[in-house]
Amino acid sequence: MEEEYLKKYKDWLENPIIDKKDKEELEAIRNDSEEIKDRFYKDLEFGTAGLRGVIGIGTNRMNKYTVGKATQGLANYIVKKGMQGRGVAIAYDSRRMSKEFSEQTALCLNASGIKTYRFNKETPTPELSFAVRELKCISGIVITASHNPPEYNGYKVYWEDGAQIVEPTDKEIIAEVNAIDDFSKIKTMSKEEAIKQGLYNEIGEEIDNRYIEELKKLVVNQEAINKTQKDLKIVYTPLHGTGGILVKRILKELGFENVYVVKEQENPNGEFPTVEYPNPEDSKAFQLALELAQKVDADIVLANDPDADRLGVYVKDTNSGEYIQFNGNMTGNLIAEYILSQKKEHGKLPKNGAIIKTIVSSNLTDAIAKEYNVKLFSTLTGFKNIAKIIRNFEENNNEYECLFSYEESYGCIIGTHARDKDGIVAVMTLCEAACYYKMQGLTLWDQMNKMYEKYGYYKEKQISVTLKGQEGAEKIKLMMENMRNNPPTELAGLKVISVGDYSKQVIHNNLNGENTSTNLPKSNVLYYELENDSWCCVRPSGTEPKIKFYLGVKGINSNEAEIKLDELSKEVNKYTN
Repeated sequence: MEEEYLKKYKDWLENPIIDKKDKEELEAIRNDSEEIKDRFYKDLEFGTAGLRGVIGIGTNRMNKYTVGKATQGLANYIVKKGMQGRGVAIAYDSRRMSKEFSEQTALCLNASGIKTYRFNKETPTPELSFAVRELKCISGIVITASHNPPEYNGYKVYWEDGAQIVEPTDKEIIAEVNAIDDFSKIKTMSKEEAIKQGLYNEIGEEIDNRYIEELKKLVVNQEAINKTQKDLKIVYTPLHGTGGILVKRILKELGFENVYVVKEQENPNGEFPTVEYPNPEDSKAFQLALELAQKVDADIVLANDPDADRLGVYVKDTNSGEYIQFNGNMTGNLIAEYILSQKKEHGKLPKNGAIIKTIVSSNLTDAIAKEYNVKLFSTLTGFKNIAKIIRNFEENNNEYECLFSYEESYGCIIGTHARDKDGIVAVMTLCEAACYYKMQGLTLWDQMNKMYEKYGYYKEKQISVTLKGQEGAEKIKLMMENMRNNPPTELAGLKVISVGDYSKQVIHNNLNGENTSTNLPKSNVLYYELENDSWCCVRPSGTEPKIKFYLGVKGINSNEAEIKLDELSKEVNKYTN
């Protein structure tokens, strides 16, 4: 019996809808059974975050057929809901095929009678989120694979609040996408006709201007910038992505004069020629930026990922002359402390103020929220879950005002202008904070240490184990089942106070035997609250063949915290074997 993937391969070769050029690409792999299998053993799945995959021809690839199927499914859903008059905003990044996929997407939607607003240049993801709200669109789409290697691209869908789609909308859209069983059902029309009918619209400068104005409203101490910016040196890189134009503009308009952009990485380039991996979490991505920082004696070094929704940071330690890498928790907490302290100082801290973090982010945030008497909300990983809480605030007559939200994976929002991570506003606020602390004679590293002295030495770590293929997926499943069925009573000598099983939506308190609700949606996550404000959380990745362990500890000094984290890491590593 012929393998299913070979049958699909032959179907594509014989399908009249598949272009001659694309068939030639498939013909070229006729004798490579492993390559055929990889391209056709499954369909590129339209999940809750949309599509993401390697560019190429095949069912398990990003191409105009898989993108067309996703778009037609979304179009059918919008039409069924009678929302086609509200339109869809479309953005794209600097990756291979991003521009082409974005135009194809617009014309497919237009052919279904849906108005589109497509950005006329590479655009950051947070600006797309902002545009959906600003233009009162029903949906938004951004063509990006974020920080993946250059052979990847992706397709993310947003809904009317500017956030990525969540239940039940995501499942309903996925059902429509899966119902497209023939590429001949994918509609399109000519660009000329779409423009003539008023369906295809390009956007750019006007939305840029509105976005920049919205960011300026989030500055909490312009006076600090005015007084200190001449003494602050900033190195910035967009890592060949979309952030450069808007970052340079906002910093210039706020008055920053000493901004040094890494020239080799300034222009959008989907090949990412100067980095192995365009990820601001990866220290290697900072090589050129740190070389420039040494040359100009920079105070801070900043990098956005290619779609500019995340920010990586290095800050100078003036005592050693070294540049110290901040992780996402450090950056998030530094910004949280700065915003709350400044709002309090200026009498602008609202009584109903709130900050939001994910459950795998630092417990230092809890201490900061308590200090400033603001409500802290914790939610599942993924910024769409943070956005859902913000939406709930609004639907409940603005019961709370969200001042700041973040997740440990290098993403945050100041305010609520966007509903996804915003690396542009993060750059702006961090530069503002650097000015303010410079007025006090402090670097950002000095300020981070002051916070540790004030609240305690919180340190965090993530351990990821990659287990590829069907066998790997089965092993991850068994690991989760084993931990779920045999919960530890202590980890690295730290007593387990409670066990949260988010698949059952229950937190079991080991001290009194009581069960309470997680008050969050079901998710395959286990959370161990440990004594002394330490914790461990385990979950399979939703986008990669990985199981992830998140760890957090608190020490009375930096050395004790490091030792505790090391001991907890060793304990957790036993579960990965």
